[in-house]
Amino acid sequence: INDNPSYYNVILTGTVKSPKINFDPPFLMLMPVPLEVKTETAINIIPQDYLRPSRIQVELPELKLEDGDRIYPFSVQFPEGQDIILSPDGTNKELICLISFKSSRPVSFLGTVFFIDKEKN
Repeated sequence: INDNPSYYNVILTGTVKSPKINFDPPFLMLMPVPLEVKTETAINIIPQDYLRPSRIQVELPELKLEDGDRIYPFSVQFPEGQDIILSPDGTNKELICLISFKSSRPVSFLGTVFFIDKEKN
């Protein structure tokens, strides 16, 4: 200032963390049941590094049977809601998801259920 400029060198460092979700248990096996009987289990969804609220959506598989028919035997429920909320301490609250299966036709399935946040992660 006053013909004596001062220069300041500011160095900023940081880490960018991408939001992710983990599952407990990491995979799911539903027990065989008779036709038209529902089997169900709960999984914990553990969000990490979400800096703002988000909402989990689920893409359930469609099953194609040998005769060409398509069925949707899976369903999900979030008894405490499906919103990812940032706690005051900076952590994300776990979500409970109930996954159920019920079919009127004999079927077995090995596949993936997709959990997606509002940014399509």
